[in-house]
Amino acid sequence: MLLYLLFLLIGFVILIKGADLMVSGASSLAKRLNVSNLIIGLTVVALGTSAPEMTVNMINSYYGRNEAIFGNIIGSNMFNLLFILGVTGVIYPLVVQKSTVRYEVPFSLMGVILLWILVNDRIVLGHDIDVLSRVDSGILLAGFLFFLFYIYNSLKEKSAADEEEIRVFTIPISLLMVLAGIGMLVGGGYLVTDYAVKIAQVFGLSEKLIGLTILAVGTSLPEMATTVVAAFKKRTDIAIGNVVGSNIFNIFLILSVNGLIRPIEYPSHYHQDIVEPAILNTDIYVLGLGTLGLLISMFTLTRNKIDRWEAFLFLIMYIGYTVFLIERN
Repeated sequence: MLLYLLFLLIGFVILIKGADLMVSGASSLAKRLNVSNLIIGLTVVALGTSAPEMTVNMINSYYGRNEAIFGNIIGSNMFNLLFILGVTGVIYPLVVQKSTVRYEVPFSLMGVILLWILVNDRIVLGHDIDVLSRVDSGILLAGFLFFLFYIYNSLKEKSAADEEEIRVFTIPISLLMVLAGIGMLVGGGYLVTDYAVKIAQVFGLSEKLIGLTILAVGTSLPEMATTVVAAFKKRTDIAIGNVVGSNIFNIFLILSVNGLIRPIEYPSHYHQDIVEPAILNTDIYVLGLGTLGLLISMFTLTRNKIDRWEAFLFLIMYIGYTVFLIERN
């Protein structure tokens, strides 16, 4: 068991460092080709921060672990929203930009609602099976492209001084960094998924619990590091923007790519001729409730701000949800 945990930890380290290496190399290469920081941020960096979830889900898709696929995305979003914002908000109250309140958080909430509609085919369409089809995935991808268009228009208004400097390497080194990063993503992803499943088998844990907890937390570590550092530097706009943006990317980009490659059956319980409600619906409800709570917190007491007591409530909610997951397993 200790060996399994060690290899799982090594896998997460390789996965995260691989994403960082790929982003640095690709950003440098793009800069060498005179691509603006804006476009780099919208494409390379955005993809890089989603790379751990994307890699783990691609491997789970290959092995047909549907519970882990949905569990990883829902669990990552839950961890981002309740735990990361909870911790950073306790460190320093989070002031939120008006655009985040008006557009980005509601868009994130819309993503949760849309996901529920698309995967609950038995309830919505009266079908015999729940599945995220290629058509559903195309709808999610269209939503992602719309969000990119919105972000592009928003960032165009910022001055060049707001752009972050990108370190530039030679083209051969940049290419080597990209290739090494991709290799580390694949290798780290295999280690993470393989040993997470082995740990689940030893303890008798379900795939959905592993996806909602171990995989979710591990693949969200880059977001956590970025958000906590931003909070300590009192760059709270970056902190909350990182979390909300990551949640949007996870649902609209990662699940759409997974579903376009191979339709993903949404897990349900079957007992003889009786089909119980989809087993991950409760988790989607909690995620939707948490996202709605984030939106409401913008209008309580100090407007456009998450106060410490609200952040503490997020933490309590995540702890309670984790206890519920363990008991449900």
